[in-house]
Amino acid sequence: MASFNELIKGNKVVLVDFSAAWCGPCQMLAPILKDVKEELGDHLSIIKIDVDKNQALASKFHVQGVPTLILYKDGEQVWRQSGLQQKHELVRLINSHLS
Repeated sequence: MASFNELIKGNKVVLVDFSAAWCGPCQMLAPILKDVKEELGDHLSIIKIDVDKNQALASKFHVQGVPTLILYKDGEQVWRQSGLQQKHELVRLINSHLS
């Protein structure tokens, strides 16, 4: 399996979802992210990170609350937000980084 750094350094836009199984907003976000992926297809990769199983990675990225979404383009962080996000906002944001 590729390392986290290899995954975010691809030429695609990558959305990282730091979440937890016990988190209600995280569970509500899952189908929204599925819809975003279906709409944007191969232009976007989504990586889901369980903070309970990957505490070191969550700590490295200073994740204080879940869900926390971080958007990368060409390996560089271009956006970060904690909390539940709406599909149309995510699609608009990601499209702005695709060009």
